Amino acid sequence: MKAVVIREFGGPEVMRLEEVPAPVPGPGEVVIRVHAVSVNRTLDLVVRSGKYAVPVTLPHVLGVDPSGVVSAVGPGVTARKVGDRVVTLQFVVPPAANSFPVILGLHVWGGYAQYVKVPVACTHPIPDGVEFTVATVVARHAPVAFSMLRDIAGLKSGDWVLVMGASGGLGSAGIQVAKYLGARVIAAAGADERVKAAVALGADAGINYRAQNLTEEAMRITEKRGVAVVFENIGDPDLFPGAFAALARGGRLITAGGHGGGTVPLDVKQLYLNQNTIIGSFGRIMAADVELALSAAAVGRYRVLIDRILPLADAANAHRLVDERSGLGKVILQPTAS
Repeated sequence: MKAVVIREFGGPEVMRLEEVPAPVPGPGEVVIRVHAVSVNRTLDLVVRSGKYAVPVTLPHVLGVDPSGVVSAVGPGVTARKVGDRVVTLQFVVPPAANSFPVILGLHVWGGYAQYVKVPVACTHPIPDGVEFTVATVVARHAPVAFSMLRDIAGLKSGDWVLVMGASGGLGSAGIQVAKYLGARVIAAAGADERVKAAVALGADAGINYRAQNLTEEAMRITEKRGVAVVFENIGDPDLFPGAFAALARGGRLITAGGHGGGTVPLDVKQLYLNQNTIIGSFGRIMAADVELALSAAAVGRYRVLIDRILPLADAANAHRLVDERSGLGKVILQPTAS
């Protein structure tokens, strides 16, 4: 089969389309013919560069969220059959107490390939009417947003939440999950067209944090109360202080990402005087949340932003597009088009 293989860390040019052995499913495993896999800033671009915080073994194949059709099943597999349309859940082995999860496309070869092998337990059926490209984005981000906002940050109906990077994959999921939970949403992004797209997903208000004062606008919108939760996934040293300052007394900032740099200033006086909380989390992937989000997508109640779809052979160009932030929405690779 063909796969995009990394044999050294560096720029997009280190990814090369190669012929590699096709995977064979073992006990409890399935092989999927990949129809879509998205390009993620941290788990793809940063990993490829060699700057990810967790060691990655080379040679490596990226791709955390492939979806496709089951092409083979291993011994003992009864939950899936050949021909089933499925998404994958990125935690191949869920995190145990005080341990890091085993992630598809990070610790094991991922979906930048015509075929990928995964445990059957980390697959989920795709409802009729949901395209592979949509299913990939939904399964990648919606369950994470549900667990971060509902279970970890404790967002409740009526709360104000400030969603940073609101037109990105996780940000756009955060908007829709927050609205599902009954919250009021401020969508913050770095360009007017991105703010407009985020508001169209259901946000109550929008802020262009490159052109407006983030804290002042958030306080104006919330009538000086501040937000109960900041949903952060950028880690930009210029943006983080303004988002943190928008918190109400007792508010929580929850973050899962650092592609903006990751090292940020922190106003410790505000932290303790306002009894704020900062939470770091990569979220939990619950099958019930995957089912909920995919079912909502099937009836048009959950939408994804997709910039473009490219063949697997264009993986290097896809990384350049994501790095340039030139588009609006996710860039998708389609191995079946290669």
